Amino acid sequence: MKNDVVRKLSQQYAYTSIQMHEAVARKAGFSGTDHKYLGFFIQKGAMTAGELATLSGLTTGAVTGLIDRFEKKKLVKRRLAEDDRRKVIIEPDTSAIMALLAPLYKEFRNKSDELIASFSNEEVKIIEAYFLKAIELMSETTNKLNDK
Repeated sequence: MKNDVVRKLSQQYAYTSIQMHEAVARKAGFSGTDHKYLGFFIQKGAMTAGELATLSGLTTGAVTGLIDRFEKKKLVKRRLAEDDRRKVIIEPDTSAIMALLAPLYKEFRNKSDELIASFSNEEVKIIEAYFLKAIELMSETTNKLNDK
């Protein structure tokens, strides 16, 4: 029974997260969750389209369209690699990305900080442990589904 409650809450959390990110995407001028892929650039910095495809799980064709949309909004730019002119590096404009997205997440972030602050240090450690283990499980499942 305990698993059923947690599983249902986890699913509801995931569904609600998707709905929120869809709303943020629309406000940012994107369709779908395109804006979430900007997080890879914020985390990792410049990378090739192939590296983004590997990180995101998207096909290279989908990544090309994604990069085109980001480039139109001046959030990334393509440049040729100095060591191999056939290789294209996608370079993010982190300040432009943050200027676009930060205002859309500001209230959510503030309220999330308040929520987390309402828990004891011990409770936060339990929540952290759950998320770390859940992320590991999802990564394992993703890798198996992607035959990695």
